Amino acid sequence: MNQIDIRTFLQHQPLFQQLSEAQREALVPGTREVRGQKGQVIFQKGDPCDGMYLVVYGKVKLALTAQNGTEKVMEILHPSQSFAEAVMFLRRPCPVMAQFVEDGLLLHVSAEVIFGAIAQDPAFAQRMLAGLSLRLHSLVRDVERYSVESAVQRVVGYLLQVEDDASSGSVVHLPVNKNLIASRLNLTPETFSRVLHQLADEGLIEVRGRDIVLKDLDALRDFGFA
Repeated sequence: MNQIDIRTFLQHQPLFQQLSEAQREALVPGTREVRGQKGQVIFQKGDPCDGMYLVVYGKVKLALTAQNGTEKVMEILHPSQSFAEAVMFLRRPCPVMAQFVEDGLLLHVSAEVIFGAIAQDPAFAQRMLAGLSLRLHSLVRDVERYSVESAVQRVVGYLLQVEDDASSGSVVHLPVNKNLIASRLNLTPETFSRVLHQLADEGLIEVRGRDIVLKDLDALRDFGFA
């Protein structure tokens, strides 16, 4: 199995791009590959957190599991995204479970080398804070969505978010299976499927497995947020 060039990957990560070559080089000894297959757990809730993760390829879900076994997906992470930074700074156990939803590769960057980079470059600390602030803003938006928006509004909002530059006739490919998306939107799989059928019956979308054709974008927006 071929190893990736960690130095090159870090150089092209927005979080690390502005570091000097010497500063990035100091991260390399504390960076290791984490490869996993679909379904493999990266860490469990309550595990110690000794660093942050970068997604090289594949997708990762962060989730909570209730006592009755029901799973709530908190976030789905894609290539070039990172996670576990906040817990790393707090030096607390992981509050969620992380799991590969497809075969993937991560880089784990140890807390020790991250703290060293922050000590040498205050601007790096600012970029870390900016990233954490965006994550917090996203979580607040999620709470707002679950508290105020209807099931239809959540599904329409998700479809429009997945395809940022969508136009009528655009095809949205759902990046993960529908059950995961439903959990992410705080909906049951049955409700998610029912809303898709409702939108299809209205002539707004066409469902082709994990491909969703947006047949009338303006009407879709009006239907969801009228």
